[in-house]
Amino acid sequence: MKIAFHGAAGEVTGSCYLVEVNGSRLLLECGLIQGGAKDEQRNRDDFPFDLSTIDAVLLSHAHIDHSGRVPVLIKRGYRGLVYTHRASVDLCRVMLRDAGFLSEKDAEWENRKRERKGLPLVQPLYTKEDADMAMEHFKPLEYGQDYELLPGIRVRLQDAGHILGSAIVELWLEEHNVTRKVVFTGDLGHAGAPILRDPVRVREADLVIMESTYGDRLHRNWGETISELGQVFADAESAKGNILIPAFAVGRSQELLYLFEKNYSKWGLERWQIFLDSPMAIRATEIYRRYTSLYDEEARSRWKTDKTDTIFQKMYFSHTSEESMRINSIKSGALIIAGSGMCTGGRIRHHLKHNMWREGSHIVVVGFQARGTPGRALVDGARYLRLWGEAIRVNAQVHTIGGLSAHADQAGLGAWYGAFQNKPRVMLVHGEDIALNGLKAYLHREYNAQVSIAQLGQKLPLD
Repeated sequence: MKIAFHGAAGEVTGSCYLVEVNGSRLLLECGLIQGGAKDEQRNRDDFPFDLSTIDAVLLSHAHIDHSGRVPVLIKRGYRGLVYTHRASVDLCRVMLRDAGFLSEKDAEWENRKRERKGLPLVQPLYTKEDADMAMEHFKPLEYGQDYELLPGIRVRLQDAGHILGSAIVELWLEEHNVTRKVVFTGDLGHAGAPILRDPVRVREADLVIMESTYGDRLHRNWGETISELGQVFADAESAKGNILIPAFAVGRSQELLYLFEKNYSKWGLERWQIFLDSPMAIRATEIYRRYTSLYDEEARSRWKTDKTDTIFQKMYFSHTSEESMRINSIKSGALIIAGSGMCTGGRIRHHLKHNMWREGSHIVVVGFQARGTPGRALVDGARYLRLWGEAIRVNAQVHTIGGLSAHADQAGLGAWYGAFQNKPRVMLVHGEDIALNGLKAYLHREYNAQVSIAQLGQKLPLD
């Protein structure tokens, strides 16, 4: 009975853990590695385990750093089922297909350069068709129900409050009449966030595998965050420029739309042309609107599908590339939400190219930015950003709105852990060094917890 840490150990992305018990092997998460070019190249490496021995796959949620290598797994020979929450199945259908599309485009762009240099051509990591084939393996689960996935492995999903369908994973592992309970946080939500319910508190475990994305810091409170965001819109309006918001298509984009709806008059949004310039975010928003049963009480009463006076009648949805390109002719008064959230690809890069050299423009960063990404460079104060080989001056004002994070901060992670009655040992994952060490020290100081930081390739016995 053991767990091996094959991803998001000592880094934020690429979630992947192998659970072995009673002759069964469960792959918990199968995420893409994100960041710089060298980081993303690792997605093409062989998996560090024999695919023929994997009996099942379980995903905590649909974000691509947790689900994005599933098509690769299946393309290379995995034939079993992929279990996740019902809403996550719907979101994965959108997100994995989009990832396949982007992989095709990246390969096409790279091969144009290689052809000119006489170099061998590259293949996409996977294609849209590969993603569609992968979805045939998905099987939906519900919150709060027990499932025996494999002999010796029972699972229950609880609401993690991070994005639609995100789950805390409770695992009961039994071997030789010995049972151990492992709880994996997935990505733990930020309590009080718009739309979704707060994370469920779990009471007992033998081991907690815990994310630590913001383990070293505290978010600004929600009231101050809302005021800060409103002030950005006021400042930008007087500057006569455009506002760019790089946003993750799933989760962050829907939260922004909800906040726009709630604060439309207060923030003076009627003065702006608002664009959701992301086909994937548009499709994800449609899925969000089908799952109102997963909302918190306020969101269920406010964001109803039959409302007529809604943000959806007051903004522009850009489905096509041509619609997106037309936005770039607007020099002032455009508020543009576009992906990708870390500016590593997608339409936001075109809007940055056309706007960030202009002093009247504003860039509002509302999500986590991994090391090596263009978004992280903006947050760290880069004066130039290289896009398509061209160094472009950053004259726009960059705002970092940390309080909008969909991840729990240090206090939130601690409060969630504090609900355990037996204070189980902890393995920290999904964090950069400063966050990992900060949360380790905090949990030990505040809860006298036994905390370790998972290492890539580490195998942890559970008996």
